Amino acid sequence: MSNEVPFKFKQFTVKQDQCAMKIGTDGVLLGAWASLKNNPFSLLDIGAGTGVIALMLAQRSTVEVIDALEIDTAAYEQCVANFENSPWADRLFCYHADLEEFANEIDDTYDVIVCNPPFYAEHYKADNPQRAVARFQDAMPFQHLLESVATLLAPNGNFYTIIPHQEEARFLNLAKAQGLHPYTICHVKGNLNAPVKRSLIGFSKTAIPTHNTTLTIETERHKYTKDYIELTKDFYLKM
Repeated sequence: MSNEVPFKFKQFTVKQDQCAMKIGTDGVLLGAWASLKNNPFSLLDIGAGTGVIALMLAQRSTVEVIDALEIDTAAYEQCVANFENSPWADRLFCYHADLEEFANEIDDTYDVIVCNPPFYAEHYKADNPQRAVARFQDAMPFQHLLESVATLLAPNGNFYTIIPHQEEARFLNLAKAQGLHPYTICHVKGNLNAPVKRSLIGFSKTAIPTHNTTLTIETERHKYTKDYIELTKDFYLKM
């Protein structure tokens, strides 16, 4: 039995002791930022981990079908448990499957797809093999991710992701080759004086001018900006 304390949000609780990748700012940012403006019927969270992003999107919406995909057995089992213990268990389902196989076998498409992908380069690999699979690009290369997204995304659907800012240009080029075009990009900074660290990107299958914004998380240590508070206040207990 683990002594790890579950992560409590305002409307749900997430256990994460079986997951290599713990809840962090990236996942919460994506779950809060991804747009649900077109009243989607179906949604897919690729590489769900604890299931936190799918849970946030369930809280934010009335989306009827919220599917998740997780290849790691321990993380998959924990995701299922977190879904079952949430107020939205009837709308949430997790598949224990490989992304490419899933994309090739399923006939349905999704109105919204989200993914907080693994992205540390090979030379940063951790000693923990489970964490390595959860965190590193060779487990889910951007190329394979985008090919599968292009297959699984409905014609009028949207794909949302968060990646290191330094990978943005390469990711956009790979996405363009799959017919995925950025319609919104938000550059995330830790504080006003910090460089851009993350890129939140929303894609569609239609090429339109990109709307660019910037989000700064803190004004100083543990003092959050109004924009960040507004984005996450429905989730974090202390916001």
